[in-house]
Amino acid sequence: MSNFKNIAIIGGGPAGLRAAEVAASAGAAVTLYDAKRSVGRKFLVAGKSGLNLTNDADFDAFVSRYSGDSAFWRSCLAGFDATAMREWAAGLGVDTFVASGGKVFPVMKKAAPLLRRWVERLRGLGVRFAVNHRWTGIDAGLRVHFEAQPSAQHDAVILALGGASWPDTGSDGGWVPLLEKHGIRIAPLRSANCGWEVAWTDETRAAVQGLPLHNLRVRAGDTTTHGELMLTRYGIEGTCIYQLGRALRAMPAPALTIDFKPTFTVEKLVAKMESARRNFLAEARLRWKLPEPACTILAQFHGPFSDAETLARTVKECRIPLTQPRPIAEAISSAGGVCWSELDDALTLRKLPGVFCCGEMLDWEAPTGGFLLQGCFATGGWAARSACVD
Repeated sequence: MSNFKNIAIIGGGPAGLRAAEVAASAGAAVTLYDAKRSVGRKFLVAGKSGLNLTNDADFDAFVSRYSGDSAFWRSCLAGFDATAMREWAAGLGVDTFVASGGKVFPVMKKAAPLLRRWVERLRGLGVRFAVNHRWTGIDAGLRVHFEAQPSAQHDAVILALGGASWPDTGSDGGWVPLLEKHGIRIAPLRSANCGWEVAWTDETRAAVQGLPLHNLRVRAGDTTTHGELMLTRYGIEGTCIYQLGRALRAMPAPALTIDFKPTFTVEKLVAKMESARRNFLAEARLRWKLPEPACTILAQFHGPFSDAETLARTVKECRIPLTQPRPIAEAISSAGGVCWSELDDALTLRKLPGVFCCGEMLDWEAPTGGFLLQGCFATGGWAARSACVD
C-alpha cells in the first residue's frame, strides 16, 4: 500500500502511463494529467510502422545501449527488463514475437489495440484521467498548476513530460523553463535518432534520393555499427546513423566513414579488377557489384579514381561529411533533459522533494530497436515505486 494517498502523474506517454499503473497497483489514488485530448499520442505514432516494444538482446548488451549513469540503468532495467515487458503485454492479451535484430513486436503489429487495453486496465485500477490539462508549474507545497484549469494539491508528483520530438503529440519541451525556474539544470534538448544532412550536389541528389544501401559497416569517431542506410533528398536516414548520433554530435566536424564492402579486403577487391586500367567506378559496378548510389557518392566526394587500389581503399573507408542533424521536431527522440546530478537514486528532484521525473525528459538516449520504449517503461515504474515508498 502506498504511503502517498494522492499521486499526480503529469504526462500521458508511455512513461507516465507505466508510472500510473505501478502507483495505482500499489494502492495510491492516481490522477494522470495530459495536455492533449487523449493519452498515448506519441505511443500511437511510434506504432504506425509496427510497435517495437523491446529487444531480445542479452542483458549486458541491452544495458550498454543507454547513455547516462550505467549503474542506474543496470538496476532500473533489471527491475523491468525485456522479459517483463513481454509478460506485461501478454497480461493485456497481446502476444509478441522476435524479429530481425532482436526487435520484439506485438503479433498484431499495431499500437492502438494495446493502448486501448492498457487504458482500460488503468481505469479498472482507479486511475483518474484529466485531459486538456496543460501543466504550467508546481510550487514547493506540491500544488500543480494548469493553463485554464484549477490547480490541484497532491502528496507526490511524477513528471513524465517527454522530450521535444514530435511536438504535435504533446512532447514539445515546454516544461524546460518551468523547471529551470526552480534552479534545476537541464541539458539542452537535441535531435536524437534522426537523419543527418549532407551537401549533395544536384546530380547526386537526383541519383540517390529514396535508395537504400545494405550490408554496410559504418563508423563515426570510435563508434562502429553494421546495417543499412537510406539516402534522402537532404542526406542520410536509417538505423545505422541513429545508433551513431551521440558520436556524431561529439565530433567537431561530423562525418560518417562507410565500408561499402565489409566482407572483402582491399587486396581481394583489387584482385577482382584483374586487367582493368580505366573507368574504375564503372568496372566496380560489375566486378564488385558496387551499388549505383555508392558509386555516385564516391564520385562526388572522392573521385575521379585513377587506379584500382585507390578506389578499393576508398570503398572500404569512404568519408562523407555531414552538415547538421535534422530538426528536433521530426526526430524520433531527443537527447538532453533533466541532468542526473539534479536527481537522487529514486529519481526525485533534489530541489523539489516529492517530485519525481521519468521517461524521455531525463538526460539519456538510446537507439531505436526497442530500447527507447523499454527505457521509458522502466524509468516510469522506477519513479512510481519510489514515490510509493518515499
